[in-house]
Amino acid sequence: MNGPLEWIASIGTIVAAAMIAFDMGRRATAWGFILFCVVAAMWIYIGLKENAIPLAAMNAVLLGINAWGVWQYWFHPKNREDSGKHEAAS
Repeated sequence: MNGPLEWIASIGTIVAAAMIAFDMGRRATAWGFILFCVVAAMWIYIGLKENAIPLAAMNAVLLGINAWGVWQYWFHPKNREDSGKHEAAS
């Protein structure tokens, strides 16, 4: 498990974590969650391909958690209303 796909998924995971941890605003955080979803799907594929079922299972759960984050930051009506207020105040 040391191919280019694994490296891309690893780097993507690091970048997504940084985007969320640096708290650069709602939009950057939302894109961080989207990137987390993409790399989680990659890790699921890698885990299934390499017969690393714990890796695939963990990332299936993480995919669900991060999909919830995407919903919260991009689509939840409560947050869509709040983002309009923040943009008007800026």
